[in-house]
Amino acid sequence: MQGKQILVGVTGGIACYKVCDLVSKLRQKGADVHVVMTAAAQELVTPHTFKSLSGNPVSTELFYDPKSVPHINLADKADLVVIAPATANIIAKMAHGIADDLLSTLVLACKCPIIIAPAMNVNMYSNPIVQENLEKLKIAGVKTIGPNSGNLACGTSGKGRMAEPLEIFHFVEEVLHNKKDLEGRKILISAGGTREPIDPVRYIGNRSSGKMGYALANAASKRGAQVTLVTTIIRDVEPGINVIEVETAQEMHDEILSQSCDSDMIIMAAAVADFKPKNVKNEKIKKLEKEGLIIELERTPDILKSLGKNKRKDQILIGFAAETQNLAENALEKLKKKNLDMIVANDVTCEGAGFGSDTNIVTIYDKRGNQKEFPLLSKFEISNKILDYALQMCSG
Repeated sequence: MQGKQILVGVTGGIACYKVCDLVSKLRQKGADVHVVMTAAAQELVTPHTFKSLSGNPVSTELFYDPKSVPHINLADKADLVVIAPATANIIAKMAHGIADDLLSTLVLACKCPIIIAPAMNVNMYSNPIVQENLEKLKIAGVKTIGPNSGNLACGTSGKGRMAEPLEIFHFVEEVLHNKKDLEGRKILISAGGTREPIDPVRYIGNRSSGKMGYALANAASKRGAQVTLVTTIIRDVEPGINVIEVETAQEMHDEILSQSCDSDMIIMAAAVADFKPKNVKNEKIKKLEKEGLIIELERTPDILKSLGKNKRKDQILIGFAAETQNLAENALEKLKKKNLDMIVANDVTCEGAGFGSDTNIVTIYDKRGNQKEFPLLSKFEISNKILDYALQMCSG
């Protein structure tokens, strides 16, 4: 980002305080950051805060200097514009060409890429008018990141949280560099935890959220790969990803093996159950008068072992090891036993690296005896580190 001029448009959503972190990260990477704030944004965060973080004056008024035309001057110099948070109001203005303040006027004058990070109440976001406006912007070439699902400032929960600053930061990097180093490669990825039925109501499962597998799929797709994702959990994905939904270990085994033959890279990020109930009841098991219930278990098919046994010489096979103890020992044993090229190991007891988190702390081990540790990073950033490492393995 060294020397890149980035405009950050800040609007009046409560998430605007998070944009302070984004501006700081962009500046630390060498970007020349200029912040434009709406009047509503200034009610929540002061321009002085962004001036201190960006190292540049903050622009707030359309007609503050009769000797210059700020919306043209700023637009001409910008390599990229990020609007965060992007409220329903600014999205509507952009979609319909309304220019009634500095920020809305500036985006009309920009020829550089524009990124928006929507943030609003869940009902506002799902409103057909807002969705129509977002679709208009998409057609016009505006890039969108988020929103995420979770607890909202209004007290409700759902889709409407602004993407985290780190996610936006990496999206900015991606748009600026437009890295397409996986074009022409077919990548097969698994995600989520399998569910092994006990009866029509209950199942044996695990705590996997599928976030790591989805981050890998989205990262690979953004870098140009043809991605197939076999998953037990449905989340938002990049357009063009082939999503195959399964539930059990056997179903995942069958789909993965059927897709594996023509895949250049296989990444098994799913948490696959090792055991399943031997006898699945056709009817719901009723509560019994006696104290306990015994469920006999049997092994599920070992997907990684099957893949390792049938792996082509030009195919990269990557496994995951989620451990609670003896991380290196267990990961290296799995690497060798399953004939993997790489294994990504993490201690799920570490803060920020457990199931369901948006971040991870991992160590990559490869079949050549090398290892590389990565600190706490977003799962999207970890995904790109894994893909970078895999490409190095491909190149020898």
